[in-house]
Amino acid sequence: MALFVAIASAEEKKGGILEGLYPVEKGEAIAAGNFYGGTSLSLIQANTDDDVLNIMIGDVYEAYGYTFTVEAFGGYFVKDAMAIGMRAGYSRTWFDIDFALLEDVLDLSERRKYVSNGFFIQPLLKNYLKILDSRNVYFFNETSISVEYSYGISQTDDGEDMKKSRNRSWSIAAGINPGICIMVLNRFAFETSVGLLGLNSSVIEVEENGETKSQLVYNVVNFTINLLALDFSLVMFF
Repeated sequence: MALFVAIASAEEKKGGILEGLYPVEKGEAIAAGNFYGGTSLSLIQANTDDDVLNIMIGDVYEAYGYTFTVEAFGGYFVKDAMAIGMRAGYSRTWFDIDFALLEDVLDLSERRKYVSNGFFIQPLLKNYLKILDSRNVYFFNETSISVEYSYGISQTDDGEDMKKSRNRSWSIAAGINPGICIMVLNRFAFETSVGLLGLNSSVIEVEENGETKSQLVYNVVNFTINLLALDFSLVMFF
């Protein structure tokens, strides 16, 4: 009899996290038929002070730059804890840097300016995991495929010659983004996730001084956790 109870107890413990999820109750934010949406803004800015910045291979005399990104996203829960949605956004990068590299070897000194604009769309499938018996904390995973187009202009001046180049690129990326959702107010939540890039394929075209053209195609497969790709968003459920 004791052996039978032990075997039955072992069978009850079989399975994984998905076997032990709590059911989604009617009226919950992640219940079927609900929508979610939000927007996020980010600005990364950097500049040097009046002193020369010494690096291992040279000096940076002056530098300033920023990357600005804005995106909107939304989705619909086709079933409890499962939503399909879309992200779309715009990013702009600009920098101006005056530097010298390998002065004793190449004596490379120039000023470089660069500006680029990018647009992307990202269809996604989002699965929430109700691991805790709570309406305030959920774990989730976002599986997505993004398509991005960007174009930019670069100008370099070494004091003798000035060169300009234009680049255009298309990229397709597929990946998964696990994260956590915390309800901070009624129907408002704070979400953070980390990127797990699966596949990235890009085509880049470069035109120099309006004459020379070149094309670069590369593919990247990477399943490492990128802690620098943390995403923070305020989300509304309705």
